[in-house]
This record gives sequence, C-alpha cells and structure tokens, in this order.
Amino acid sequence: MSGYPAAITGTGHVEPVPRRVRAVLAGETVVDTVRAKYGWEWPYYPQFFIPVADVRDGVLIDEDHRETRPLGPARRHGLRVHDVHKPGAAWVSDTGDGLAGHVRFDWSALDAWFEEDEQIFVHPRSPYTRVDALRSTRRVRVSLDGVVLAESSSPVLLFETGLPTRYYFNRTEVDFSHLVPTAAVTACPYKGRTSAYWSVRAGGTLHEDLAWSYDHPVPAVAAITGLVAFYNEMVDIEIDGEPLPRPHTHFAR
Repeated sequence: MSGYPAAITGTGHVEPVPRRVRAVLAGETVVDTVRAKYGWEWPYYPQFFIPVADVRDGVLIDEDHRETRPLGPARRHGLRVHDVHKPGAAWVSDTGDGLAGHVRFDWSALDAWFEEDEQIFVHPRSPYTRVDALRSTRRVRVSLDGVVLAESSSPVLLFETGLPTRYYFNRTEVDFSHLVPTAAVTACPYKGRTSAYWSVRAGGTLHEDLAWSYDHPVPAVAAITGLVAFYNEMVDIEIDGEPLPRPHTHFAR
C-alpha cells in the first residue's frame, strides 16, 4: 500500500486522442493531426502514435530496419528537415492493435510538442492522470538532519496520480539560509518547466537539487505559482506533528 493512487492503465492499451497534436523540428511543423492515438508502452503514461499521412512529406526516412517494439513490430525511420538529420528517431508500425500505418517518434528528437495550442513537455499527458493543487490548513514541516527547512499552516498540496503528494510552501515560510541555488531545470507534462532549483546544506553536507519552484506552471495548477516544494524521498516531512514515511523509490518532481 503506497498511500497514493496507482496508475490503472495496462501496457498495450490503445485509445484515440481527442486533441489536436502538433510537433516542430528545425522551425517547421512536421506533425499536425487530429487523428493521433494513445499507445501505452508501459502503464504510467502513453506515447502518441501519429498517422503517417499527417506527417510532413519527406520528413520520415526509411532506414530499412525492422524492430520488435513494445506494441508490435515496426520499421525504424530517421527524420530529416533542412540540414537537420535525426537517425533512428521514429518507428512506423506495420501491425498491432489499430496502430498499423502510425508512427511513434522519439519524443526528444522533436524540438517542441503541442496539444491544441499549449506546449507539453517530456511525454503526452495521460487521460487517466489527475493533478490537483489544493490549498490546505494542515501544518506541514520539512527538515533534514535536524535542520528545519520550511514550515507552514497554509501549504498547497499537489496530488498527482501515481506519485506521492508534494507540499508547496510560500517563500516566506522557507528558510533560504540553508538553500543554495543551482542551474538544474526539469519539466513535467502536468505542471510545466521549473524556474528554480536549490540544493540544501544541512549537517555539513550539501544535498543536491532537493527543492524547486514553478514561476509559470500550467493553468490547471496555478496555485503552486512561485511556491517551493521539496523532494519527499530525501527530506523528513511531518504532517500535523506526525512523521510522513519517506517513499522508497525516486519519483518525478
């Protein structure tokens, strides 16, 4: 029992995407479709499978190599736009549950992805994942090696399917004398791209990249704007005076 909801979608599941999906490479829109499909290669989130007819002509370069992919066999392709060449960055399915004639891209091979007119990061958003940022009056304290890093009776709690609850603090409730800014940047499909990261100095040790903030999160979680959260797995958290067990696995932030 993890204490938070688990992902419910099994590997191999395929569903239609009800959103317009676009992708950009080398300044050109190379994918533009309202006929994409979700395909779950593992349970936690899907990938987009795009009809080949909705990929810009000349972008896919057949490498004449068949591979066994998680959702069935496919032919490997490279991508080419102007002087940009990305070998082995796409796979066109020739069999599978409704995926024949669809291409699955290496997400990072494209410069940007959009659902409707909103940029998305890291991977497609799962229709089975819910993310809520809720204000709370629970008293939450974060410490490490006996040093109190943050304490609040008005935190924002971020609940995301499949992940531990994250606790966000007003900056006036964080003791920045123990925090050291870093250059780290991460992104999340459901929250956006981080704007700040901090390491924590406690007990004579520098613990790298344990706190972060989103100055411009996606509108659905606007309540966390400018607030600071800590990596549950690496700090000690008390909720209303009760210690919160640390998760055993490192998760997304």
